[in-house]
Amino acid sequence: MTGGGLLRFSNDIGDYPDGIVLPVDKPYRWTSADLVRKLKWAACRHFGKKNLKVGHAGTLDPLATGILLVCIGPATRRAEELQASEKEYLAGVCFGAVTPSYDLEKPIDRVCPLDGVTEESLRAVLPSFIGEQRQVAPLFSAKSVDGVRAYETARRLLKEAAARGEAFDPGDILQSSVIKIYELELVSFDEQFEAPMPIPAGEGRSRINVADVRGYRLKHALIRVRCSKGTYIRALARDLGEALGSGAFLGSLRRTLNGGYPISEALSLDDCLDALGH
Repeated sequence: MTGGGLLRFSNDIGDYPDGIVLPVDKPYRWTSADLVRKLKWAACRHFGKKNLKVGHAGTLDPLATGILLVCIGPATRRAEELQASEKEYLAGVCFGAVTPSYDLEKPIDRVCPLDGVTEESLRAVLPSFIGEQRQVAPLFSAKSVDGVRAYETARRLLKEAAARGEAFDPGDILQSSVIKIYELELVSFDEQFEAPMPIPAGEGRSRINVADVRGYRLKHALIRVRCSKGTYIRALARDLGEALGSGAFLGSLRRTLNGGYPISEALSLDDCLDALGH
């Protein structure tokens, strides 16, 4: 299945007994839930079904782009199977500072030394992250802690810390999980990172904030990651920074493989809406 606006679905969902899997290239600053909601509305209208099941196989953070598998009809039964597959990402890691969310959804709250951050030191440390290991997810995540989403707890703690005039400390709230990293490849390394001007929340179609990190001295690495289900690339960025005696956060993320679908087969949102008659 490829992009280009050539895909068309009939109006009878019965023509698709196994359902439909759409490998969508999720737009920047869209939540996964927003994308599913948009496509569910279009699919329900197209197929004339009010209660058509539509879901996704593996959440992508709002500031990430790339393959999000949207399952329609009977294909929703495959969501768990698809989600369990290997993933591949291109991660832009910024060294020299940290944010509470480990990405650009929250502003920098601590600046870190860069003395130990070089291309050579990063290449030397990457092999130690390959293989099975335990990883602590970011507190700003959808993990459930005592029935509460971690990001809800994180927002409360961040607000309380700000009221006290203190730095945010995630503490020891989340337990580690076993993940596996199969490959790590350093694609490029920049000694000086020039951050782009962010688009303020509320402009265009998104309410998602992007922090302004211009003016900070940062170094940047583009890293290809092939990993198991449940791996948080934001947490990997955090851990790479700590391994180099600094701090780091995720400046960009693009998922290039999920459920066996490579990014070359991704459909734009407009392609999907066209295929569903909208």
